[in-house]
Amino acid sequence: MAIPRAAQTQRRTRIQEEKEELILEAALEVFSQRGFHGSTIDQIAEVAGMSKPNLLYYFRTKEAMHRALIDRVLENWLEPLQAFDADGDPEEEIRSYIRRKLEMAREFPRESRLFANEILQGAPHIAGVLDGPLKELVDEKAEVIRAWIASGKVRDCDPHHMIFSIWSTTQHYADFDVQVKAVLGSGRDGADRFEEAARFLEGLFVSGLIVKPASSSVVSP
Repeated sequence: MAIPRAAQTQRRTRIQEEKEELILEAALEVFSQRGFHGSTIDQIAEVAGMSKPNLLYYFRTKEAMHRALIDRVLENWLEPLQAFDADGDPEEEIRSYIRRKLEMAREFPRESRLFANEILQGAPHIAGVLDGPLKELVDEKAEVIRAWIASGKVRDCDPHHMIFSIWSTTQHYADFDVQVKAVLGSGRDGADRFEEAARFLEGLFVSGLIVKPASSSVVSP
């Protein structure tokens, strides 16, 4: 029995999406280990369990695979910063941001290394994103922090460097996880290391940035 044309189209689309995801998963594994320049299409095809011609049917170049991954990483990576709420309590917003960034370091270490490798190479594929949409988002959230400073809720600081500091301290646990586990040693190298890091970084940033309201003394008549 012939398959209706609509069903054929739907089946082809589903298979194509599955193949693309398979290829991107393999590309992520290879790029995160070897970097862009150290990776080849042959290596990605081998990890994907596909022939090179079959892979090239879906992604015609190594650059296309890399850009698709970078775009996905940027979208996910910026979501916690986009959620930074100007109307929220500064302490809770900072705590939440730190924890969400650490969760991403725990759940997506390969994506973090992929992005770090791109930056270390001078961001040849995403320079326009860094000084375009990324800069616009960071500038927008910097204004949120400045408003908190002006209202006396946050100590005077450079908002951009505050954001950079949270990026660097949280992503360290993805990009240098092997070092972190080695230095902590057996017994502290399990999943609890992320909770320990979250508590420490929350305390560090909250104590350094948040202005606590002065406690009022009650005088008996």
